[in-house]
Amino acid sequence: MRIFHLGKRQMLAFFVPGFLLGIIYVNFAAEKYMAEAGIFSDLFLSQFADMQIDIRSYLPYLIRLRAVPLLLLAAVSFTRLRKAAAILFLLWTGFTGGVTVSSAVYGLGLRGSLLCAAALLPQFLFYIPAFVILLWYCISAPGTRWNRQKTIFVIAAMAAGIVLELWVNPELVRAFTALFQMRA
Repeated sequence: MRIFHLGKRQMLAFFVPGFLLGIIYVNFAAEKYMAEAGIFSDLFLSQFADMQIDIRSYLPYLIRLRAVPLLLLAAVSFTRLRKAAAILFLLWTGFTGGVTVSSAVYGLGLRGSLLCAAALLPQFLFYIPAFVILLWYCISAPGTRWNRQKTIFVIAAMAAGIVLELWVNPELVRAFTALFQMRA
């Protein structure tokens, strides 16, 4: 059990600095881009409320977006580069998370942070554990072994996350954007 706690600390030790670098990047280096209208604007929110999502096009996109990074990390997890891959993955996800949240807050204020929370739910309640299991293995191997239970859990969690992101999340985000439109 000690290895698992050590792994969680190591994961946070790379994710959090990446997140902070993302915030710093938006506030200092990308400030000129933040002045332009983008996805974190009232115009985009009003357009999203009326948008219909084509499930047949969205499903392959989600599979590429969510499963490909998992499969690449899984492939590298069985090589000597697994720790370096886990560290780079955590730094990159932290950085992109920091950029996204900072951009949302810069463009929409508190509404932007709430929109980010709505955009992550409920699917990230499944994606995060799937990636944590794989990252934990990458960081703690060879002291731990990969087994069938981990494989089944990761596949089931990713599948559940994709289904939720496909069907539930668009409606949740649409409800939040409608709420924002009423208050704006």
